[in-house]
Amino acid sequence: MIQKYICSNGVRIVHEKMPHVKSVAVGLWVHAGSADETPEQEGIAHFIEHMLFKGTATRNARMIAEQFDQIGGDLNAFTAKEMTCYYTTVLSHHASYALTILSDMFFHSQFNKEEMEKEKSVILDEVSSVEDTPDEDVDERLWAAMFPDDPIGKPVGGRIETIKHFTKDMVDEFMATHYGPDKLVISIAGNYDERLIKLIEAHFGSYQRKVSTIESKETILPYFAAKQTLKEKNIEQAHLCFGYPSLPATHDRIYDVSLFDSILGGTMSSRLFQEVRENRGLAYSVYTYYSAYEKAGGFVIYCGTSPENFVETYQTIEQVIAELLHDGLTDKELRNAKEQLKGSFVLGLESSESRMYRNGRNELVLGTHQTIEEVVERIDLVEKRSVYRLGQQVLTSNRAISIVAPKKNISQFKKLHN
Repeated sequence: MIQKYICSNGVRIVHEKMPHVKSVAVGLWVHAGSADETPEQEGIAHFIEHMLFKGTATRNARMIAEQFDQIGGDLNAFTAKEMTCYYTTVLSHHASYALTILSDMFFHSQFNKEEMEKEKSVILDEVSSVEDTPDEDVDERLWAAMFPDDPIGKPVGGRIETIKHFTKDMVDEFMATHYGPDKLVISIAGNYDERLIKLIEAHFGSYQRKVSTIESKETILPYFAAKQTLKEKNIEQAHLCFGYPSLPATHDRIYDVSLFDSILGGTMSSRLFQEVRENRGLAYSVYTYYSAYEKAGGFVIYCGTSPENFVETYQTIEQVIAELLHDGLTDKELRNAKEQLKGSFVLGLESSESRMYRNGRNELVLGTHQTIEEVVERIDLVEKRSVYRLGQQVLTSNRAISIVAPKKNISQFKKLHN
């Protein structure tokens, strides 16, 4: 059972006991990501995530790494558009020690000028590497085309121009604004006892928000723009993305999106995979996915194919979409999609880390928690006509298009749209 405890300063602790495992996963979830950055700050949330591993007043970067290696634990982090998470998974008897290190990183990271310059170089290489990875590049360009005027359309890693100019004052300002106790959720899952909860409260239950000079931003709903972005590149494959507006994470029909995703391109039995890859052999990689954020979402079709097959692949995807809109869904497709979604959901919660991840994100974004049984029941109750209507709503919307491909494919695309 998922339990929730709120510290006196507003820090939320969500915890779930799993007595059959020998591990504990602990995650510090900060309700701040790239979507919270100003144009001058683009990439700073990701930069801070990196810097928290670079040393505190009592531990340098090597010591932090060695101390987790010494207990056989895993320490990691990620930055997303709306959140940043620092997490560890360790054997149960090492949980208190691991938490102490996490706390030290969170509160006492030094942001040494020399280390900051080193990490800027590392991140600049990471950002530049996207251009060398066309399937990532085409996706980032798609999101910029879908939401050109909103931070969720910007890459999490930031821009080279902004990263180079980060200072400790800029870091302090961002953390003062976005790392307060009201923005922090601590998620625990695994085999632990109440002493761990008390230790968390001792470390995190009394700190207060620092004074920030940045005014809070006005909440504006992201505006979807059906733009096109075409990039000529001398590569071995042509990469194509269609992007459509979708539902936010808080929408009560979010399971309709999941099921529609599964039917159209999210699984090996999906319509796109079967027609594009299995029946016609046009591409190795073709799939759909959706990303749901607090105030908006995006539904994406991706395909990577040979330049020779570009036109036929493009037209085949269009044909699959048209047939689905005309013919609707079958009972078998919906039944299989439901079983696939339930299976992946339940099987994905076998580990302490996956439970920690689910609970932390749900608390941060939704503020509510459903049992496994409740989620399965909600999936079972979804009706075919509801999924079809959602699919119609998505696929008949004006769409954004992103292509990274050789020059001849860009020319072919332009002819198709003349």
